[in-house]
Amino acid sequence: MDCIELFKKAAAAMQTDPRCVALNTAQKACDECAELQDKIGQFNLMRIDMNEEIGKPERDNEKIAQLNEKIGKLYSEIMESNEMKAYNEAKAAVEGMINHINAIVNTAVEGGDPMLVQEPSAACSGSCSSCSGCH
Repeated sequence: MDCIELFKKAAAAMQTDPRCVALNTAQKACDECAELQDKIGQFNLMRIDMNEEIGKPERDNEKIAQLNEKIGKLYSEIMESNEMKAYNEAKAAVEGMINHINAIVNTAVEGGDPMLVQEPSAACSGSCSSCSGCH
């Protein structure tokens, strides 16, 4: 079996990893939360309004400031929702897993032993070429 087929099987197995399951569950909860979706819709419309105002030859700086303040408040409300907090936490866990996978792949490509790769620290980019840390 070639490596592409093995990676496809590994990716299919990854979908059952608790971190991926949690991310999918959190995404679904965000999608199904009417209050959150309403706020996201309002946020997007306000950003459009602000971009239109900024693009005017004679823009209204007071209106821009008011919109910016409303956008900031709405953004904070969105990010503080339980659904969005759970989503961001789950997303960070999956990103950590992907960084670990990238470190394993990079180590193998560079001739190292992929079985010795430890989970990278939070600061790891997944690129081993400029790092002397995990292996």
